[in-house]
Amino acid sequence: MAGDQLQVLNALDIAKTQLYHFTAIVIAGMGFFTDAYDLFSISIVTKLLGRLYYHVEGDAKPGTLPPNVAAAVNGVALCGTLAGQLFFGWLGDKMGRKRVYGLTLMLMVGCSVASGLSFGQSANGVMATLCFFRFWLGFGIGGDYPLSATIMSEYANKKTRGAFIAAVFAMQGFGILAAGILGIIVSAGFKRHYPAPSYEQDPIASTVHQADYIWRIILMFGALPAALTYYWRMKMPETARYTALVAKNAKQAATDMGRVLNIDIEAEQEKVENLTTNPANTFGLFSREFMRRHGLHLLGTSSTWLLLDVAFYSQNLFQKDIFSAIGWIPKAKTMSAIEEVYRISRAQTLIALCGTVPGYWFTVALIDVIGRFTIQIMGFFFMTVFMIALAVPYNHWTQRENRIGFIFMYGLTFFFANFGPNATTFVVPAEIFPARLRSTCHGISAAAGKAGAIVGAFGFLYASQNKDKALAEKGYPAGIGVRNSLFVLVATNFLGLLLTFLVPEPKGKSLEELSGENKEEEMEMPPVRVMLASD
Repeated sequence: MAGDQLQVLNALDIAKTQLYHFTAIVIAGMGFFTDAYDLFSISIVTKLLGRLYYHVEGDAKPGTLPPNVAAAVNGVALCGTLAGQLFFGWLGDKMGRKRVYGLTLMLMVGCSVASGLSFGQSANGVMATLCFFRFWLGFGIGGDYPLSATIMSEYANKKTRGAFIAAVFAMQGFGILAAGILGIIVSAGFKRHYPAPSYEQDPIASTVHQADYIWRIILMFGALPAALTYYWRMKMPETARYTALVAKNAKQAATDMGRVLNIDIEAEQEKVENLTTNPANTFGLFSREFMRRHGLHLLGTSSTWLLLDVAFYSQNLFQKDIFSAIGWIPKAKTMSAIEEVYRISRAQTLIALCGTVPGYWFTVALIDVIGRFTIQIMGFFFMTVFMIALAVPYNHWTQRENRIGFIFMYGLTFFFANFGPNATTFVVPAEIFPARLRSTCHGISAAAGKAGAIVGAFGFLYASQNKDKALAEKGYPAGIGVRNSLFVLVATNFLGLLLTFLVPEPKGKSLEELSGENKEEEMEMPPVRVMLASD
């Protein structure tokens, strides 16, 4: 294959791991740190928002967000993310990865700050403003998915490409962890300076007016890591694969990568022209040729990501409700508003520390050893098993003396989500499609995932309510209960396992070999040259 490969691309494929690889991981990874922080920090403060803005005088329970408001606050950023993945994924193939990369980051910084400054003359006005800014925050976050994955895959060598892309995505775990830790720090600080009684002791005094600053500080903090990496994102050169295979500028690709790798690389303009004008490398996304070559691949990457996110986001966004249901977080009326934020933050931090973060880094360590396919199959399998183990004896887990066991089992589902399909569904779409469609196809796959996240977030909010309407949260209809919701997730995970068989294994292959961008040339070459190239 090296004989057919452009020299600049072959140099990238065989390059030893060096400083620029780690620089790219940090620059792209900090974007994902911010993405995860912004998406998951909202789950820490939604209970507080209910107490602050929807308190009902004389009610036996603290105020909660009405169902439609809760669904909007939790889900609007996911809707924006879906739109951003499609738009910026397409734009990354049209304008270049680097040019679009800075736009997404500035949108994330501006909207993180604006979310914390949400205003309004009424409670619904504040929530509407918050939802507006969180939609556009999600739009910027959406662009980071296809661009970060594509840039890292096109910079990496083929031996450790999976680990590099997975390392970028693994920063998501630290973002989730950071949201929990900051929630603990901020709420502990406010609790110390503004002590308050529980709601059942004094409904009004239990929510001090200074608590309004807590959710604003937590949401605004997401702007900081994104702003710190903007300069370095703008310093990164465009990827050689985009410059050579899409922009068709062999000289610029050779110059950029020669500077990065500290070697002299020949600019093969004639070879670039031959490659890019080959009919095998000119078909579009909606062509029959694309469907023949990559249709099942796109179906596989999109469907598995969708099913994974149904399970992942329904657990992550609403884990506070599960913790409350098993008694790990006390009843809301027995706590003050700030105490509730502290307890929810502590629970999220524990799950991130024990299940989420380790799972990501197990994937980084092993993805280029055992392969993407094996990790994804294994992850879906164990998620199915542990969901069954949670759902079947659910009443056992709700007993106070068994709550630690529940947390352990629940943490294992997160571990195998992250040492499994949550990482691999991000990695594979950045490897198996042609350069001119790579960002677009990754954006489509990621958008399918966010559609699943929306189903998980909105659907689980209603489905997990108690079957007895009198015991459901205020404003919600009766649901199917947490136990039956877990059974739905069991079926979701098992279907994801089956659809994984549509996705090829990219381990150890060059991007051009995977995408078939050299395929037609190989068929036309004389037999002797094929043998030499293979040797």
